[in-house]
Amino acid sequence: MRQTPFHVLLSSAGRRVALLEIFRKTLADLSLEGQVFAADVSPLSAASRVADRAFRVPRCTSPDFVPEMLRICKEQSVALVVPTIDTELSAYASHRDEFARIGTTVAISSPETVSIGADKSRTHEWLTREGFPTVRQGTAADVLRDLRGWAFPVIVKPRFGSASIDVRRLDKPRELAILQTPARYVVESIARGVEHTVDVLVGRAGRCLCAVPRRRLEVRSGEVSKGMTFRSPALQSLAARIAETLPGAFAVLNIQLFFDEPTGAASVIEINPRFGGGFPLAWQAGADLARWLVQDVAGLPSDARPDSWEDRLVMLRYDAAVFAGAADLGLA
Repeated sequence: MRQTPFHVLLSSAGRRVALLEIFRKTLADLSLEGQVFAADVSPLSAASRVADRAFRVPRCTSPDFVPEMLRICKEQSVALVVPTIDTELSAYASHRDEFARIGTTVAISSPETVSIGADKSRTHEWLTREGFPTVRQGTAADVLRDLRGWAFPVIVKPRFGSASIDVRRLDKPRELAILQTPARYVVESIARGVEHTVDVLVGRAGRCLCAVPRRRLEVRSGEVSKGMTFRSPALQSLAARIAETLPGAFAVLNIQLFFDEPTGAASVIEINPRFGGGFPLAWQAGADLARWLVQDVAGLPSDARPDSWEDRLVMLRYDAAVFAGAADLGLA
């Protein structure tokens, strides 16, 4: 069992105030002495204002990012780092052994799993190879060469995109033909059904400890603003099998899919090896993935209850504000 203190650091904390408060409550509930820190490139991070301590760090794509995070984790005795955005995942995955050597666990999967999730083309290839249900995918050139074989409309998305940025629905082939920089995109058939995100927790032994489907009722800027937990043994089993098949998956991942309830057909579209923005819904429903993750990392006995969460709980998100003086933010 790890000795206290057990400090948690949210990386690229941004607006993730709810996630920060969940980890703060987790430490208190487990009677673990520790604080929740925030690191961000911007001084205008709401979570940084709420954190016990905040650190201004280089952009996650900078070569100085990992050395600075290692320095902070070592000096502050950070036990657990929780990445929150796609663009930082590869850096953490590549250097997780360096963090482990200073006593810090990063809630990150293996570099291979992170690479599978980051590349939409590779995601599709992996899902197909492993026999998981997914949509049809191709390049713009593939589709234009075989227009009779593709039904429009189609979905076009950046191969390495995130947060639904630049995802488009194209209704006619000519829209695809005039697409700028077509090599940046993948083309997918439109899946039947309603979009769901499944939050899954994978322990260090590689076993899925819990899977919670959330039905997306409304999305704003790529993040769910209204959602509902949706108990479905079929989706829970599918997500668990995906998580346990991924090479070296660890901690919380979210798996996006479409589910056609009348037929029972599912189509997996994305794998994100990080906490999703809508995770507070799963937590409020009783799926305490943060608690069970901390127990795993701290060497505490697990009280994970995979089916204890409330079905059909609805989340209606709204904006809140954090206030600070301009001088405190370096703006004066």
